[in-house]
Amino acid sequence: MSDRYDRTTNRLARGLGWASLGLGVTQLAAPKAVIRLSGLEDSASARPMVLLVGMRELLHAAFLLGSRRPAPWVWTRVAGDALDLSLLRRAMATRRRRRVAFATAAVAGVTAVDLYVGIRANRLHPQAVPAMRLHAAITVHRPREEAYRFWHDFENLPRFMAHLESVHVIAGGYSHWSAKGPLNTTISWDAELVEDRPGELIAWRSAKGSVVPNRGMVRFADAPGGRGTEVRVALEFDSPGGRAGLAFARLLGEHPEQQVRDDLRRFKQVMETGEVVRSEGSPEGVRALRQAMQRPAQPVK
Repeated sequence: MSDRYDRTTNRLARGLGWASLGLGVTQLAAPKAVIRLSGLEDSASARPMVLLVGMRELLHAAFLLGSRRPAPWVWTRVAGDALDLSLLRRAMATRRRRRVAFATAAVAGVTAVDLYVGIRANRLHPQAVPAMRLHAAITVHRPREEAYRFWHDFENLPRFMAHLESVHVIAGGYSHWSAKGPLNTTISWDAELVEDRPGELIAWRSAKGSVVPNRGMVRFADAPGGRGTEVRVALEFDSPGGRAGLAFARLLGEHPEQQVRDDLRRFKQVMETGEVVRSEGSPEGVRALRQAMQRPAQPVK
């Protein structure tokens, strides 16, 4: 039964690979038709974006059709679906809302299938979900005790951690965290403080049964030459997409280690200036996916 289940999941994944191949060829061969059918504005940036999405679909096809066990690679399609839905949501402001709504519904339906196959793949190959260990550091030009106190109030974390929506402190060293998940979903979990050395170290871990098990530690030390505080972060968590998801995240420039470094840069800005430096071109701060859509920006009004 398990072998048949395995074959069925991989067969579904290869079917999605052929779908990606067809979509990629269509988007590269007829980008104007895709723009028209999707309801997108025929602007100077629309055609290059459709071509990039087409090349991405061909990459999905290569992963899914070229692997002996293609099922885990379906998570690359899930990541791509999230990006497509984000782009279509922005396009809802155009005059062709009906076409955009139809395209959004179609992509959402495909996303549901991709998620179904991806979840089946994780159940079949739990060993493909490795623990990710991340390390990052930055020097902040503020006293060590001040940096420690700001981080120790976990409710401050969403001010510089872009993926976090909120953190609420609960009695007994526990806190409730909510983060942005794929497709505009919210992922929540409880965490407990496991070590606390004032001015030196804060360590926490997710409570048992969390959707994404994780743990973290941040160290504070005086920087050489009286230049402020060295902040070193170590994180460990289980990647839902396994190695396939992590590989595709690298290709998109959204690897978790890069996100942690971006978070630390924002922490430095908050500590030194009181706010995260933003612009009209990227109001949510620095995110790698935004680099593909960069344009001259003005200060936020």
